Amino acid sequence: QVRPVESGGGSVQAGGSLTLSCLASGSTYSHDWMGWFRQAPGKGREAVAAIHLGGDRGSKYVDSVKGRFTISGDNAKKTIYLRMNRLEPEDTAMYYCAAHGVTGSLRVNDFGYWGQGTQVTVSS
Repeated sequence: QVRPVESGGGSVQAGGSLTLSCLASGSTYSHDWMGWFRQAPGKGREAVAAIHLGGDRGSKYVDSVKGRFTISGDNAKKTIYLRMNRLEPEDTAMYYCAAHGVTGSLRVNDFGYWGQGTQVTVSS
């Protein structure tokens, strides 16, 4: 089993930056496909980005965050990160980390373990 635990959320003004961290305790491995998802009030959960825990086998992003967000992984620390730059009010959401995903997938149903989330609020 894997237990992802997110941290790093907060409140920022538009144009600001935040870095989220996700520690994946339990049974993980360097090629574990892990992802960041988000859910705004009244909306469904959507993908943001995903990467192998080891960080060296490629990554994927949704179009709305390309060029602004960067996902990275550190297998030794069992942690993935999401660096978010040029934040917009539309990025306001609860951000969730997920582990044990189908490699290359950004589908919610393809990930087996989920964290409790960390809130990101961007004001205009």
